[in-house]
Parts: sequence; structure tokens; C-alpha cells
Amino acid sequence: MEFYQKLPRNKKEFALFIAIVSILSVNIIAPLITCFEVGFHLYVWADVLQILPFIWISVVALVLLTYSPAEWLTGKIVDKTDSFGAQITVNILCTVFLMSIFLTVIGSWIGTRQITLEPIRLFFYKWPRNFAISFAVESLIAQPIARQVFFLLHKKADQ
Repeated sequence: MEFYQKLPRNKKEFALFIAIVSILSVNIIAPLITCFEVGFHLYVWADVLQILPFIWISVVALVLLTYSPAEWLTGKIVDKTDSFGAQITVNILCTVFLMSIFLTVIGSWIGTRQITLEPIRLFFYKWPRNFAISFAVESLIAQPIARQVFFLLHKKADQ
């Protein structure tokens, strides 16, 4: 029942779910990672705001590209009879795992406005921090908010 009430039921709802999660995630994760990278200053945050649309586009594209591999990986870890919470947590873990690999490099390129080997060279130094921040934001903020929105939408539609 929770799958039916708290998750998208069709492509239109799937697009709304991606929009909610990606907008929340990008507006929290990108500034946090950037501030950990170069310092917590107002001018750093203001600079991040200028590149957020480009990061958001790359996030949405990566969500669409990694959706099937993340579902496949989730299916290898959890069973269909496992609880809603277990399946959602593992799905978030798999999705964030795949996306953080790409975004550790691509996000750095977008943020610095240049393509260099630096993000690849420092990948194993930066990726664990980026993964942890992203997993925390996705599992504790972005996805719970999106699932609550869908619960309320479905509750209203089902009445």
C-alpha cells in the first residue's frame, strides 16, 4: 500500500517526483559540497547559485540514465517481499552511489567551468564525502518530502 500511496503511479507523476527531488537535492547538495570544497562564505554560495541550473540539468539527465541500473542493482540486494522502508533505502543507496560517481567529476567540471583531469585525479578523496552528503540529503530530506507530497496528492485523488 505504501508503494501505491507514496510513489509515482504514472509518467506524469514520475516527472513531478524527479522535479521535486532534484530541485531540493541540487539546492542543498551543490552548495554544501562547494562550501566544503572552498569555504563557507556568502560569495561562494552566490557563485553556486549561478551554476545551479546547469547542475540541475545534469542531475535530471543522470537520474534518467541511472534509473534502470539503480533499479537492477536494488533488485539484486532486496527481495520483493522486503518492507517499503528497506526497498526505498536500498534504492536511494544505489541511485546515490551511481549518481555520485558521475557527479563528483561532472559537478566539478560545471562548478569550475572547465574540463580538467583534476576531479578524476582527486576522485577517491572527494567521492566519499560527496556520497555521504548526497545520501544524507536524499534519504533524510528530498525523498521523504517528495513521498509526503505524493501521499497527500494520492490521498486527495483517491477520496
